[in-house]
Amino acid sequence: MKKNNQQMLKSIIYHVSICVLAFFMFYPVLWLIASSFKDTKDLFQNAYQLIPQKVLLSNYVEGWNGFGGISFATFFKNSFFIVIISTVAQVFSSALIAYGFGRVTFIGRKFWFVCMITTLMLPHQVIIIPQYILFGKLDWLNTFLPLIVPSFFGLPFFIFLILQFIYGLPFELDESAKIDGCGKFGIFFRIILPLIKPALITSGIFSFYWKWQDFFGPLLYLQDTKKYTVSLALKMFSDPAAVTNWGAMFAMSVLSLMPAFLIFIIFQKYLVEGISTSGLKG
Repeated sequence: MKKNNQQMLKSIIYHVSICVLAFFMFYPVLWLIASSFKDTKDLFQNAYQLIPQKVLLSNYVEGWNGFGGISFATFFKNSFFIVIISTVAQVFSSALIAYGFGRVTFIGRKFWFVCMITTLMLPHQVIIIPQYILFGKLDWLNTFLPLIVPSFFGLPFFIFLILQFIYGLPFELDESAKIDGCGKFGIFFRIILPLIKPALITSGIFSFYWKWQDFFGPLLYLQDTKKYTVSLALKMFSDPAAVTNWGAMFAMSVLSLMPAFLIFIIFQKYLVEGISTSGLKG
């Protein structure tokens, strides 16, 4: 009986500690959500309170109306267009490249693999100026192309992640497929792709997150307000030369979190499976 009481006390302390830590970790998001329903006066006078004195939905209406006749629906549409195409292209091209490194024998494979791995350590800032000059020469500035086209050439991190997954698949599957008449692309599409689904979904989730929250890329390449993404449009609420509409900015910030939140909720089991399996096979 005494032992059971001690176990129950430990369990209570454990769960209370977890709840307290989870609250502090989630507090910034709760504060953002609460602030999106406050007026400006309540926002500053009761900044630490999570319960608004008066719940206002007008912040969402004002925020959604956007700026200069351009609603936030336009910014969401631009973001989804860039993110969906980039994510699909990046995951597929990374899987194809990983399959080449993992299953196809060709001259210089180890050399090119080392070159690919080396780019993992290359800071992104190093290639910004050459890329900007190149895209300028191609007359791609102020278009979505600089934000989408590079995704069609794979990402070293995803290539490495998917490659670890492919290494865990037995070569006998390839041999059996060859006997049945499959070529290299047939093996890739019919055998490899279905078996690496957790790694593909994990890569897709990361790609979606990184593209959705990308601020610097759109800031660098997009000048037309109608082509702005959500991350770039949010900064327009903060104008040093005028009054900042904090409530509308917080309201649109909450909405901007929803796609990433839903993606995580729907695919979280594949995210854990993909990371853990890749780690074991590595």
